[in-house]
Amino acid sequence: MRNFTFTNFIVLILLFVVGKAYAQPKIGKPSFEFTKTCANPDFNTFEVKFDFTESGLGASNQFIIELSDEAGNFSDPAVILYTSSVGEIITSPGIINFSVPTTIAGEGFKLRVKGTDPVETSVSSDAFPAYYKFVDTGFSINNLENTGVFCSGGSYLLTIDNPDLINNNSPLQYPSLSYTWHRVTGPTTSDPFASGASLAVSDPGTYFVVINYGSCTSETARSNKVTVSEASAGGASSITSSLGDSFCASVGLTTLSTVSANSYQWFKDGNEISGATEQTYQTNESGTFSVNITLNGCSTSASITLDANQFTSSIDVSELPGVNLMPASGTLDINITDTANSPEYEWYLNDTLITGENSSSYEATQIGNYKAVIYQTIGCISSKEFLFVINDAFPEVEKIPNLISPNGDGQNDTWVIPQTFVSGTNAEVLIISSRGEIVLQTNDYQNNWPENELDFKSVNPVYYYIITTEDQKTRKGSITVVK
Repeated sequence: MRNFTFTNFIVLILLFVVGKAYAQPKIGKPSFEFTKTCANPDFNTFEVKFDFTESGLGASNQFIIELSDEAGNFSDPAVILYTSSVGEIITSPGIINFSVPTTIAGEGFKLRVKGTDPVETSVSSDAFPAYYKFVDTGFSINNLENTGVFCSGGSYLLTIDNPDLINNNSPLQYPSLSYTWHRVTGPTTSDPFASGASLAVSDPGTYFVVINYGSCTSETARSNKVTVSEASAGGASSITSSLGDSFCASVGLTTLSTVSANSYQWFKDGNEISGATEQTYQTNESGTFSVNITLNGCSTSASITLDANQFTSSIDVSELPGVNLMPASGTLDINITDTANSPEYEWYLNDTLITGENSSSYEATQIGNYKAVIYQTIGCISSKEFLFVINDAFPEVEKIPNLISPNGDGQNDTWVIPQTFVSGTNAEVLIISSRGEIVLQTNDYQNNWPENELDFKSVNPVYYYIITTEDQKTRKGSITVVK
């Protein structure tokens, strides 16, 4: 029998230790198919895999998934994402589904796996971004107003609404969230430039804000856009029409909206609309609509021209408040040009329908108040009317007037003289400016001076007239022009 030496004893001890070491299960590096965990209330399940040595696994073993902080460091105690039950995982690879905490937000998180029987910890996984997205839908700012305005030298405050007006889920309910404000630079581009739940802007532009979820930031978690403009005294603002500048009145009302301000007053064709003092105004009429708005320290205005007929039209006489004069021939031809579909026409004299006149032209032989109406009868059923006045070009007046006021009100707009000096009498009418320039010379005066707008370079300019009759008798005097 061979002697058992000390060397043999040492070898046995080493074999026991090595065998014991090889029998202890080894846990491999955790792996996963996701590149980031973007969790939200509707989805928060992610899968991780890890290999381990099955032999030597204790009967009481449990596997634990731990999460680092956003810098990849594991604290003590670590954040535990999942703990398997005893005997749940005994075959490699282990597969575990876990959920991230609602407090998570960062770019450098890691995972590791621990075993309890025997106690062992894997190496850390690769780093990955992880966020819990409390709000992953659109939200509102500035009560969904799409415009804002600030006075020169001031600013306009953009704020996230609480409560939110879109989904009634304001992101301000979650203090851990952060935000990035953007300014629009093109149809599909924008520049991020500021952070915070509110923003005071002093540069005109279009702005919106997104929730900052780092690598998990998406277009869904963003606000409505607000276009901010700068107003100065007498400056211009803007008006938008919900149905567009051209719309069909028979469809319904269009809503006119202007920028958010302190007070408003709306006008139609220069006339104040009683009671129209809100930010919006509804109408189904054609015309030029304007609004005066006031802010703290400044005021501004805007206008828009609406066509509620979806066709264009014009008439070749002066509409009110202008006045047309009946020619010496005793007839005035009036013509309408339009693009209406299957148009129909009506003509009125002194509010009475003129029977049988249903074409786009009319030969007027009487003075009075006229109205022409165009009806579009196919497509957008609509109409448009023209109001105009025809006066006698040669009324019987006793004296040559020395004052006119060509302001379009129908009173003293032209220099009307007695019939003995007008067309058909062969009297010469000469009008001279105060600088000695001849502005009119005719033997066929139509009572129509001035036909064109006068240049008021001085207050109430004075002109001089000389009328010479066919038998060479003359009348002289002055004409003062007032506004």
